[in-house]
Amino acid sequence: MAGFWGKRKRDRDEVEAQDADLARRARAALVAADERIRVTNDELVFADAELGPDATKDLRDALEAVRQHLGEAFHLHQLNHDEIPDTPEELRTRNARIVQLCEWAEELLDDRTEALAARIARARRAPEIIAGVRTDAARLRALVPQARDTLGRLSSRYSTDALRQIEANPAEAEQLLSFAEHSAGVSERRRDAEQREQANLALEAATEAVRRAGTLLEAVETFEVEALRAESTLAAIVEDSRGDLVAARQAPQVPAVLEAVRELESALAALPAAGVNTDPFAQLTRLREANAGLDAAIDAARERAARVIPDFAHVRHAIDDADRQLAVARDVIAGHRGWIGADARTRLAEAERIRVDLDRFLGTSAAAAISIPEDSREQAMAVARRAAFLASEALQLAQRDIDQYRPQGWGDPAGGSWGQGQSGWGGRGGRGGGGGDIMTGVLGGLVIGGLLDGMFD
Repeated sequence: MAGFWGKRKRDRDEVEAQDADLARRARAALVAADERIRVTNDELVFADAELGPDATKDLRDALEAVRQHLGEAFHLHQLNHDEIPDTPEELRTRNARIVQLCEWAEELLDDRTEALAARIARARRAPEIIAGVRTDAARLRALVPQARDTLGRLSSRYSTDALRQIEANPAEAEQLLSFAEHSAGVSERRRDAEQREQANLALEAATEAVRRAGTLLEAVETFEVEALRAESTLAAIVEDSRGDLVAARQAPQVPAVLEAVRELESALAALPAAGVNTDPFAQLTRLREANAGLDAAIDAARERAARVIPDFAHVRHAIDDADRQLAVARDVIAGHRGWIGADARTRLAEAERIRVDLDRFLGTSAAAAISIPEDSREQAMAVARRAAFLASEALQLAQRDIDQYRPQGWGDPAGGSWGQGQSGWGGRGGRGGGGGDIMTGVLGGLVIGGLLDGMFD
């Protein structure tokens, strides 16, 4: 019996110790949360001064919500110490609720202040960032003549259709750099006038314009490399296609196979003679589609067990072609983000997803694979061709969007540079000519708001 009563006493002592610990935690949490509100309020005042009230709305709303809920926590704590006796269960429930409310308050304020931390740090570094924008703009401007020289060299080797993706890049980059330098000046003037929100928005526009200009200039040099890769791949695919035509003679000679053979022969016959300016990308696309059509026709005509296992070299060429198509599509879309619609972006995203799936399927990087098991080659080739097809569609759709939205005279030396004449922005309060499209392309969806009315005064 003594052991029973001793155990009950120990249990009671343990519960009382736990309740006392919970009460201490509740008191400490109240103090910490109340102090956090005071510190966060000071941070909000500073953030308002640096970023403007619109940027700090979420933090302000969170602070108000925390004050309301902390009022409930203080009320519960007061009930614990009024003249009305409380049961241990009532005290325990209130203290647990106090701890819960205070922890929620701390987490919410942490989340909102962290969201502003990067922007506040950026605002503090505004003079340094503006200097960097001007340095980068000067460096990129020095690369514009080199890009034009590269285009001139490429025009002697490749057709106008092949160069259409990048022919306006130097002029567009130059206009973007002018816009970046102008926006940097606007940011400085607005910051000096204590218009911090507009200053930060102008600075964001300047950094984005410099980044876009760099992408456009880099795309010119990338095109030359990708074009050389395309020519190399084209030569290999031509050889592979001729081998496919020979192999097709062993397939059932049904109408679908015969039609696919004729299409591949026509694609091979359409290749230009040596010395003629070509579009290796278009030639690769047609050959790839003809190859895929022949494979599909043979697949339908043969039993699975009798199918010829694709040669490793054929699979490798399909993977390389997919990677090249993806690289070109990425460059075009990245360089013209403000003009590219959902269709092109969707095709590129799906092509990239399929390409990643190919690496997972092979259990290694497809680009680095030195061999592919025979039982995996057919599927690997189909996946690679699908990725290449989607990337090609993305490029075509992106070119359609660019042709549709590029302002009249964009990139034309006779049309004037950004900010001049009808092709630039007009005077205070309006936009002239293609200025709206220029800004759309530059900012890629950034909302300038009231800044536009006075940015170019």
